Amino acid sequence: MIKQLNFIATLFIAIAFLSSCSFIRNITAKDGSGSAKVKKAHTSNNLTFMEDIEMLPGGVVVTRHKTSGLTTNGPTYHYSEKGGSNIEDAHWLQYKYAIIANTEVETLTNVPLLKKIDEWWGTKYCLGGESKDCTDCSGFSGTIFREVYNTQLPRTASDQYGVCDKIAVSDLKEGDLVFFHTYRRQISHVGVYIGNNKFVHASTSEGVTISDLNDNYWQPRFIAAGRVRKS
Repeated sequence: MIKQLNFIATLFIAIAFLSSCSFIRNITAKDGSGSAKVKKAHTSNNLTFMEDIEMLPGGVVVTRHKTSGLTTNGPTYHYSEKGGSNIEDAHWLQYKYAIIANTEVETLTNVPLLKKIDEWWGTKYCLGGESKDCTDCSGFSGTIFREVYNTQLPRTASDQYGVCDKIAVSDLKEGDLVFFHTYRRQISHVGVYIGNNKFVHASTSEGVTISDLNDNYWQPRFIAAGRVRKS
């Protein structure tokens, strides 16, 4: 009889102990001290707004978006310290192209330009083309100026240079043109500058894309930067 009572007492104590451990685990989970459930709930608050691009709390953005002449070794993180309502009110394309250009969201204020770039992104290259079926470099830069800046440019890259005032690279601003030689020493390629050494253009190998002026391919082929003269 005594043994049975001792067994029942021991069993009661064990049940009470297990219950208290479960209670402790619940308290810990609610406290956010490393439980998998809490971590999962935290990451689920992240806003994923397009393929491989994610906006994390605090203005941190992560991407694996591939671009010409830019690093693709893992994700790129960007943090804007300005914060405030400008970040909260920014268009999603500002986030996307701030990542690609590795610059602050607030510096990309021309949303119509970003929309046009996104609309034409990846359009294949063809000499003499200027449609979404295919386009060449000057056909694309002409489209950008006509549809974004309401300005008509000459058809060829060299003629577009002819309507520009030459400027220093350090003075480049969004909407300026950058000129290169690709198969001869004269101007044969043009792109539209968007900021932070990046320019959008129709590449023969990748179609409409964004490249860096300091890229190993483009830097030695750079000829000049120009700002279209106001008529």
